Amino acid sequence: MPKEEYEFCGHEGIPWGPVAAGSGAAGQGMVEKILNLDPSTGVGSRLLKFPPGVETSEVIVHDFWEEVYILEGELHDKRINTTFTAGMYACRPPGMLHGPYSSPKGCMTFEVRYYNK
Repeated sequence: MPKEEYEFCGHEGIPWGPVAAGSGAAGQGMVEKILNLDPSTGVGSRLLKFPPGVETSEVIVHDFWEEVYILEGELHDKRINTTFTAGMYACRPPGMLHGPYSSPKGCMTFEVRYYNK
C-alpha cells in the first residue's frame, strides 16, 4: 500500500520508537516518529531525534532520495567536520555519503524519503 493520504492532522497520537536496526543509528538512543510510510518500499516521512551527546560511527549511504530539515538543535558531520543548525536543509540523492554524526546539544529533524523513477 502506498503512503496514506492526509489533510493536516496532529501527530500527538503517533508514538516515538527506537530507530530501526540497520539504519546506522540503531542502538544510539535515537528515536523516530513515523508520520507516513509505504511498507512495500520503506520510503516515508518521519521526525528523528538525536539525544544530547549522541555519537554515531558509520558513514551512511542509501538507494533513495532523502530530504532533511533541522527543526531544532544541531548536528555535526564528523566526516566533513561541519556543523548544521536549526533551519538548515539537505537534499541527498541516492549514493550520497553522509555522517557519521555527533550532536552534543541534541537535534530533531523532519525527513522525507522517496524513489525518483
